[in-house]
Amino acid sequence: MKKTSKLSACLSGFLKFAALHQKLFILGALTLAILFPFLITDRYVMRLAVVGFMYVMLSLGLNLVTGYMGQMSFGHAAFWGIGAYTAALLTKNLGLGTLPAFLAAAIVVGIFGFLLGLPVLKLKGYYLTIVTMGFCEIVRLVELNWMPVTNGPMGISGIPKFSFFGISFHTYRSFYFIILILVILTTLLIRRLIRSRFGLALKSIRDDDVVAEAMGVPIVRYKILAFVISSMIAGVAGAFYAQYITYIDPTSFTYNASQEMLVMVIFGGLGSIPGSFLGALALTILPELLRDLMEYRMLIYGVLMVVMMLVKPDGILGNVNFDYLKEQAAARKKEAVK
Repeated sequence: MKKTSKLSACLSGFLKFAALHQKLFILGALTLAILFPFLITDRYVMRLAVVGFMYVMLSLGLNLVTGYMGQMSFGHAAFWGIGAYTAALLTKNLGLGTLPAFLAAAIVVGIFGFLLGLPVLKLKGYYLTIVTMGFCEIVRLVELNWMPVTNGPMGISGIPKFSFFGISFHTYRSFYFIILILVILTTLLIRRLIRSRFGLALKSIRDDDVVAEAMGVPIVRYKILAFVISSMIAGVAGAFYAQYITYIDPTSFTYNASQEMLVMVIFGGLGSIPGSFLGALALTILPELLRDLMEYRMLIYGVLMVVMMLVKPDGILGNVNFDYLKEQAAARKKEAVK
């Protein structure tokens, strides 16, 4: 019991320190992220870092819907897959560069997000979850059976690598910096959204949509907009994945992938940007650290997840308000000076 209270006190103290020195922590993390590919030369570690950051991007987008708006969606892998197939077809068949492919993937996926969001976001709870699961399965079946376009179960191979303004990029270091830039842009976008009027509306919908609607918040409009933005982020992540891996098939974009993304968001903390980073990176690295344990790997992974959810059901950083902690710490500091 004493050990648990000490651990809790240490964690609380660290979070308060981090809240008070947010800029320093962000600058340190960004510096480390930029220097990382120059300090690490192992291709396996670099590959893991690239995949980890791609999942960070996916988690940030999903957190907008699940964490900030309170809507449980299992269809994120479908948007990821649509973005990947869009980019693959455009770069391979039409010779488009990376930027136009990213833009096209975002637009196409945004349209799908809008069309799905119109009827679906009027539903709540388990109904929404079931419909998004069904959508994910429908997209997988289309990818599996639309042979002339998707090449069915054989997938699409020979997808061109990244190309910006006629310059091709083929090194793991360049892949790393491309996904890092995408993650930074996504983080800035989400941060700006949740600190705006739009973010306040989403939180009010999450807390009580009936009260929010009574207060004049157009809940359907905000839900659809959040869903579209979230799906577009997944679409760009899919476009990145297609050009990074150069081969895609329907097995990558299943319901299980949606489930993994959702677990990352919940593990790190619902409604938390740092939580999305923590959850995605931790759950990308953890299975690899347990790889030597062979058949016990997934068992240990599962037990750790269950224990974590019992101890912290909101996720590691789910109930942490860094702005509030910063104000609280600053107020105490002023009182101590007096």
